[in-house]
Amino acid sequence: MEKRIRRLLAVTMPLIGLLVETAIYAYTWFSCYNRTVSTHVYLYRRGHILVLTIYFILIYFFSHMYGSNNVGVRKPGDVAVSHVFAVVIVNGLSYFQLSLMANWLLDVVPILLMTLADIVFETIWAYLSDVMYRNAFPPRHLVLIHGSRPFEEIREKFISRSDLYAIDDDIDISEGLDAVKEMLKGPVGGVVLWDIPSNERNALLKYLYGQKIRIYMMPKISDVIVKGSVSMHLFDTPVMMTKEYSLTTGQKFLKRVIDLTCAVLLLIISSPVMIIAAIAVKACDGGPVFYKQRRCTENRREFDIIKFRSMGINAERDGVARLASKNDSRVTPVGKFIRRYRIDELPQLFNIIRGDMSFIGPRPERPEIIDRYMETMPEFAFRMRVRAGLAGYAQVYGKYNTTPYDKLKLDLTYIENYSVWMDIKLMLLTLRIVLKPESTEGVDENKASGENEDSRASDARMEDVRSDDR
Repeated sequence: MEKRIRRLLAVTMPLIGLLVETAIYAYTWFSCYNRTVSTHVYLYRRGHILVLTIYFILIYFFSHMYGSNNVGVRKPGDVAVSHVFAVVIVNGLSYFQLSLMANWLLDVVPILLMTLADIVFETIWAYLSDVMYRNAFPPRHLVLIHGSRPFEEIREKFISRSDLYAIDDDIDISEGLDAVKEMLKGPVGGVVLWDIPSNERNALLKYLYGQKIRIYMMPKISDVIVKGSVSMHLFDTPVMMTKEYSLTTGQKFLKRVIDLTCAVLLLIISSPVMIIAAIAVKACDGGPVFYKQRRCTENRREFDIIKFRSMGINAERDGVARLASKNDSRVTPVGKFIRRYRIDELPQLFNIIRGDMSFIGPRPERPEIIDRYMETMPEFAFRMRVRAGLAGYAQVYGKYNTTPYDKLKLDLTYIENYSVWMDIKLMLLTLRIVLKPESTEGVDENKASGENEDSRASDARMEDVRSDDR
């Protein structure tokens, strides 16, 4: 019964929000635009219904795309920000749709006021919905089952969402399956599986599934590869096939067409911003406007990536590659601004046109950093099966300071599940992360050095050896 109520609330609250927004649009349409449009296109009742239906479909699609319908899962602030993006895009599209119907640009003031009303309403509704959901459903109580690897990191991730989860207890799998079963005899909302050897994990999964206990499991690289496999029915037993290639010839051709089209259009649109940025960078310290750096793309082919310079001249005068850290003194005042809003990345449109990069794909790494990672994490080479990208799965769903191992898993998820639709979706989602400060912040100072990064990669590799290969 509780599950049904939870699902009902999760569906009903976003639906109410979408209906109210459609009602606001209906008011704007009938009171401000209908009379003007009707002088060119006379609409009967069904025509009005069609106009409102198109708006509802668009707002639902983009709300779902940006995750603003995930009430109870995402934080209310994230839901509100996501819906702002959805509203701005849909209202912009609707304005041009109505202008086409009127055969002339309509007065923009009503649509701007409507957008403002939508944003105010959805912000209030996001927080109100979250309060209603939290009051109806307290945090889910979990038990953490782990292996020998330190588990404080994953515990902290769940604790950071104390509104959703509460880890009441933990147990080492080395204590045996019987001990785990004994701990799970009481009421449990679910379990978290972390760094468990495959043979013990398989037995535990079957037991938990049989007991109808919810499972939260962090996948290994092998899990990501299997998830991207193709199910086949050749015999009287299921067969899962993993392909030896990444993208088909048709997919590569279509991806290239999309890259060229979008890069040229965006280059034209963003040219005023790029000109202002270039002047600001030059005026800041008189140094060069652009910064070129050696990176690797598909099949580890090296190329020079182009960016607006955001650091001081000779930031790496000793020749040692370093990741940017929080409050990095090498970053100039202008650099802080253009990095925050990703303006420094715009010159990479030339890399896309030239064929070095794609719009969507794993971010290109420096050769020396790749060598450093691959010493302890050889699987890092898997992400270079496709062309590097301006943005990617790891940038949309991770952070700038997400560990290399976790970024690898995210990039492999993209490669193993590639589709043109996924590229389009990631392009739209990339717009949202531009205004998220944590997506451009550097790594912690004590993690920025090569030695510490190596140790993190080494830990990730040791986890893989212990759990995946056994």
